[in-house]
Amino acid sequence: MTMVAVLALLIGLAAAVPLLTRSLGRDAGYPLAVGYLLGCGLLASRLPVVLDNGAVGVSARWLPSLDIAFALRLDGLAMVFGLLVLGVGALIMMYCPRYLAPHRPCAALYTLLTLFTVAMLGLVFAADTVLLFLFWELTTVCSFFLIGLASPAAARPATRALLVTAGGGLALLAAVVVMVVALGTSDLTTILAYPDRLLGSPVAWVVGGLLIVAAFTKSAQFPFHFWLPSAMVAITPVSAYLHAATMVKAGIYLLIRFSPIYAEQAAWTIVLVLGGLGTALAGAFLALRQHDLKAMLAYSTVSQLGLLVGVIGVGTPAALAAAVLHTVAHALFKATLFMLVGIIDREAGSRDIRQLSGLRHVMPVTATLTGLAAMSMAGLPPLLGFVSKEAIFDALIKTGVDPWLSPSAEVLAVSASALTFAYGARIVYETFAGPPRQPELYEPAWTFLTPAAIAALLSLLLGPAAALLGPLIDQATENASPGGDPPYVAFWHGFNPALALSALTVLAGTALFIARSRVDQLVQSVRLPPAGAVTFDRCYGALLRLGGIVGRPTRYDSPAAHLFRPVLLLVLLGAAGSAALGSMPPWPAASAAAGDWPLLVLLAVALAGIVLARSALAAVGLLSLVGLMVATWFLLAGAPDVALTLMLVEVLTAVVTMLVLRRLPARLPGAGRQPVSFFAAALAVAAGAVAVAATVGLTGRRDLSAPGDYFLRTAKPATGGGNVVNVILVEFRAFDTLGEATVLVAVALGLVGLFRTAGRGVVGGPGAAGGPGGTAGRGRTGTGPAVPDPVLRFAHRLLTPVMLVVSAWLFLRGHDEPGGGFVAALVAGIAVGLGQLAYVAYAGRSPMTAGRLRPRPLLAAGLLTCLGIGLSALLAGEPFLTPSPGLKLSVLGFSVSLVTFFDLGVYLMVLGLITAAVRRLGTVVPSDAGVASDAPVPPDAAGVRAP
Repeated sequence: MTMVAVLALLIGLAAAVPLLTRSLGRDAGYPLAVGYLLGCGLLASRLPVVLDNGAVGVSARWLPSLDIAFALRLDGLAMVFGLLVLGVGALIMMYCPRYLAPHRPCAALYTLLTLFTVAMLGLVFAADTVLLFLFWELTTVCSFFLIGLASPAAARPATRALLVTAGGGLALLAAVVVMVVALGTSDLTTILAYPDRLLGSPVAWVVGGLLIVAAFTKSAQFPFHFWLPSAMVAITPVSAYLHAATMVKAGIYLLIRFSPIYAEQAAWTIVLVLGGLGTALAGAFLALRQHDLKAMLAYSTVSQLGLLVGVIGVGTPAALAAAVLHTVAHALFKATLFMLVGIIDREAGSRDIRQLSGLRHVMPVTATLTGLAAMSMAGLPPLLGFVSKEAIFDALIKTGVDPWLSPSAEVLAVSASALTFAYGARIVYETFAGPPRQPELYEPAWTFLTPAAIAALLSLLLGPAAALLGPLIDQATENASPGGDPPYVAFWHGFNPALALSALTVLAGTALFIARSRVDQLVQSVRLPPAGAVTFDRCYGALLRLGGIVGRPTRYDSPAAHLFRPVLLLVLLGAAGSAALGSMPPWPAASAAAGDWPLLVLLAVALAGIVLARSALAAVGLLSLVGLMVATWFLLAGAPDVALTLMLVEVLTAVVTMLVLRRLPARLPGAGRQPVSFFAAALAVAAGAVAVAATVGLTGRRDLSAPGDYFLRTAKPATGGGNVVNVILVEFRAFDTLGEATVLVAVALGLVGLFRTAGRGVVGGPGAAGGPGGTAGRGRTGTGPAVPDPVLRFAHRLLTPVMLVVSAWLFLRGHDEPGGGFVAALVAGIAVGLGQLAYVAYAGRSPMTAGRLRPRPLLAAGLLTCLGIGLSALLAGEPFLTPSPGLKLSVLGFSVSLVTFFDLGVYLMVLGLITAAVRRLGTVVPSDAGVASDAPVPPDAAGVRAP
């Protein structure tokens, strides 16, 4: 349960961020760092068990029908990545309070960083491929928001990162689906334990290719590398965390995790070695072209990730051990460098090395720490980067797939490492050597330097003491390459070919640094093809233009333009299906009850009235009458639940329509002036005929369906509920209901956003319609009276308590009789709408009901309630959303159980949506004033006047 405890701890920290930032401001990073360290301690407490037994795991039923479990597994490889995520995360949280401006809002940043940690930990702990994919995508979403937090200018780079990495996520999803279909299981441990099952199937290389695409997009390998440097618009703590220990390391983890299957396959090795080392060389070259320190580190990350991908492709135990070791070294020196660059930027006001010089005179500690991190990145002793770089060289020397691959890999790796040495030396020399240009600078506070100092000193200490990491590296290697003989991790291995390659790297890098002026001129003179970001943006823009062309036929204000296509399609389908119906058995005789014919006549009259109506109010009234007559028809047919729901929806629709009509003309545009279109009338008649024919032809053709029969037979015995409709919604198909309600929450949040942006023009405000200087109340086409309507106000005060009581009564009886959370929420929503209608134009005051209800708390409470009921089932050992029917109480004669609380969550979400809708529709923005006029509306592009 350690992994569950760590994830729960971090989720709790994320939930506590608003409270922490409210009381501590930016210093909330310190208690969050303590929480991260506590998580490290919890993981470390399981280290002896992991080293002894290999792994610990926990699993709970999640989707039993698909044999998918919420399974977590902590082995050596997951332990390494988990400790890196939490350890570097703690340093970043310690760094944030001094980096952030004192009065800058930081709750969103801290929350997203913590949720990002949860996603990354879930990814490395996941023991089910479906769960791994979900956490993989969660890292993508969190990184998008973290990058976009920086400024409005960060929107484009954030979108670019989202689209590229989400595209790789789709590749991973496809790989997961293919594996599950081919192997019959999504359990990651089983898939990795029997590699021959996947390799022996025809989809083996499809899966391998998809995994490579997913890893290359996430870890910024060519040709997907371009998103990473452009993501440098993110603030420095975000860049440090994403580049050092989290986002980009997800692809590295994925490749190492699937090495037991593909490590000995020649195609896998060649693609990863050449693709990774080619990216390493290109990234190092591009880093040498930069003058911005942060841009240098961005391309350096691309290069180092390429080096990791290349050595993973070798696939031997020695190579995988080197990859794991260099992952640790890279996390330490890259986190140090990013944090120190942030300090330099804050103190000197620039990151351009052409404007920086001599900072060692005024910032000696910063210079020393930067030198240590740059030495580790360059692979110099006694830093940990030297140990890991030498291990990589040793693994590349022993590449045994083809005779030509090993020499090629050595040349690429040494060349990339020499360039790394050159730009690492350039960072230190250009920034800290020479005469000081800003002698007034001084060393920042120790609280600002401490996180970077800890990471730099760990790199220094763990170099000579690399053997301390040996047991954990060995266990991680065993997990990545079962049955192999992991190498001995040590600082010194004697004089060997790998040491010779390290020496050659230093000599070549030193030569490049000495000739830096000439080298800089040379690299700047190289003409490169258009950057990947430019190409991507062009393709993205072309795709948007294509979407505009495809969607152009639907870009009309007139509903007729939108209705024409589906109605015409309905008629054509009806005509095409008439031949098929002719071959079926004779149609059954239509049966009708005595009360059906009067309803049909009244419906025909009402519909004719709607078509001929010139008044908007008359049309709305007749439309509501049609709905109520249809509800009556359902009631006569024996469907009281459907009738009740439809009736309430019609009443609520009428209320909402009245809010809209305050902004529209009293007469329908074009009514009485435009001749009736013969084509439109013929199409409407044809569509009605098709609907009638389909109803008559298909009614009574089959007996009760098997699912319907099952629900009728088992609803009462299985759940104790007599209302089969409600039982299906909140028990049998509760997961579907939760999904649909979540969509409602998303829609409602969009309405809340519209309300917040447009609500400043609410009726009654200065200059708004109905307020001082406004236009409301001056004519019959205004936006409403300037004083509350006395009739509606009296009706609201009289009927609201009654409607709320009825709402509660319908809610409590819903499990046994017609009612339930959805219907009850409609009744309460009508009360909210009536209040908005009565008070909307009264000096800008909120109505009694809608003013006291806030959509966001209602939505959050409803969604959390439903999720809590679902999770309570997991705690009881049952699948998600299957509460025990035995937990029941009696309240006022009604049966109340856990299912009732799930229904309560639905009630709150539906009420939140209605509240958001009526508040938004009751808000008048300044542009609304122009809508309310009797001026003729010009025809749109389709030649139909918009209503």
